[in-house]
Amino acid sequence: MKFERLLITCGGTGGHFYPGLAIAKAMQKRGGEVKLLLAGVHAENQARIALDQGVGSLILPVVPVPKKSPVRFLIGLVRGFFICRREIKAFKPQALLGMGSFTSLPAILAAKSAGLPLYLHDGNARVGRANRMFSRFARFLAGAFPVVNPGRIRCPVFVTGMPVRQALIDAAKTLEKTSAVAELNRLYETDLDPELPTILIFGGSQGAAVVNAALPEGLLQLNRTDLQVLHLTGKDKLESTLASYKDASFKRLVIEKTERMELFLSAADIVFSRSGGSSIAELALFGRPAVLIPFPFAAEDHQRANAQYLADADAGILVDNYDLSPDRSRELLAGFLTDGDLWKKRGENAKKLAKPDAAEDLLKKIEEDLA
Repeated sequence: MKFERLLITCGGTGGHFYPGLAIAKAMQKRGGEVKLLLAGVHAENQARIALDQGVGSLILPVVPVPKKSPVRFLIGLVRGFFICRREIKAFKPQALLGMGSFTSLPAILAAKSAGLPLYLHDGNARVGRANRMFSRFARFLAGAFPVVNPGRIRCPVFVTGMPVRQALIDAAKTLEKTSAVAELNRLYETDLDPELPTILIFGGSQGAAVVNAALPEGLLQLNRTDLQVLHLTGKDKLESTLASYKDASFKRLVIEKTERMELFLSAADIVFSRSGGSSIAELALFGRPAVLIPFPFAAEDHQRANAQYLADADAGILVDNYDLSPDRSRELLAGFLTDGDLWKKRGENAKKLAKPDAAEDLLKKIEEDLA
């Protein structure tokens, strides 16, 4: 049977949505038809992003956490279920792919009731509660990384990788540091030097207080000018972080966020960051060594398992959130500047973990299972 029509349920955070969108684009590239089922507080914005990429979507009713609002949960669940049943009847998909999150529950129950094959993808090394629950209905679960809790999953598990945007995949193949730095200089009117060791710091879209505080102070303690810094502060963190750098004498570009992450990763020689699934996949794709500081309040501490995956491959090191002091930051930075070859080797190790064909490999796996 030719695999031509797919529904993807990927509401919730960007960590579920963007990989789902990448898979949708891969499905279109192979000539198939695809539609996203979106739920959660970000659904309307995600629908606009998908439409800009030429991918259609359907916004489902919000399904809040049952403990917080059991009545609204039941209303959202029932309404979402019947909307998804109608969509399955109209769109006639051959399968439903769930990207995680309890916002997928109405779609998954609708698929089960319609006899539609269900497949799952999880973007973390530790498979989350929602996918563990949904796995009893699934034909298989595809993991972004080797799964650390396979015993809690009720279906076969495969590692296909984390789907990422095609622009990142293309840039990782072709964009050199010199070109990336030149483009950053053009866009931001800076005078960054491609010959200098370049340190990229970011804590995710919301920023990370410990990262934004400890790294600038550690850099100032080094008191060196033979380096440069790219720092993405996160939402509403720009002014306070800029103030931390006011006495710095090295070149730097400090901004809140970027839509051109490929430029920053290509320009960097080392990265200090959180360890969400997409960040780990992008570090591997660009072959960038990293100091990973897992977000300590992530569900079931899943960012630690992601970071450990890179650390075990000697592609970076894991530093506990509460250990990232200015002194510890200075030590890490000094070690990088002193032994660049070690960190270059770690970058090469990271590159070996990259799975640029993750989206296509997952679709091929589904097609083989449906045959």
